[in-house]
Amino acid sequence: MERDAALEAVFMPVRPASTFEETVERLGSAIRLGLLAPGDKLPPERELAKRLRISRSTLRQALTALVQSGHLVSTRGRTGGTFVAEQPPLAERDGEPLGQDAWQVLDYRVAIESGAAQLAAERGGEAQFDRLDELIAKMGEELENFEEYRRTDIRFHIGVAEAAQSPRLLSAMTDVQSQMSDLIALIAHPPEVLASSNEQHARLLKALRKGDGARAVRCMREHTEGTEHILAGLLPAPLRLEQTSA
Repeated sequence: MERDAALEAVFMPVRPASTFEETVERLGSAIRLGLLAPGDKLPPERELAKRLRISRSTLRQALTALVQSGHLVSTRGRTGGTFVAEQPPLAERDGEPLGQDAWQVLDYRVAIESGAAQLAAERGGEAQFDRLDELIAKMGEELENFEEYRRTDIRFHIGVAEAAQSPRLLSAMTDVQSQMSDLIALIAHPPEVLASSNEQHARLLKALRKGDGARAVRCMREHTEGTEHILAGLLPAPLRLEQTSA
């Protein structure tokens, strides 16, 4: 009964603000915790989307991310479907577990990105904001090529730190973007998800142009939380997000 209740929680409706990220987190955590065991078949796509109260396109994106990460396998035919992999990955890179170190990098990112957003709103100039606008437009053209998108994305975040006009903060932003690249490489990035991420960039820039530091920080936090939700489904820290939000 306890297992049934826990498994039922896996398929509760997902909050609409970050449906893709939370779906990856929900299913990835269930696999890691054994609530969805190796070989288990997920409910049919139509039924699963209805239970989670998300669109089928969003569900497909989440399932694709988990297939690409090795947590799920998908087969076709009369007996086909989406199954938990027989040997799901253990969230390791180069033989070393990612757990606590990864979350420390994510915490570091929150501190640096939020601080940069606040100061950029206070100190940034039009020329710097125009450059960020150009980078947003460029990312909009790179949604089908994640490698190019990520390079532009890094320049955007470094550009926010440049607008903050703090050499030490700029150095820290460069460092955190380098560390984040290893974690981001673990995540699948469908074009629709990149488009959503870039819309967050645009909302952030709007707040920066208005000099609204509080709103800029909220926009940046929303942006960084998306990555956290996805990694929470892949890394050995299932309660990490709840603990930090308490």
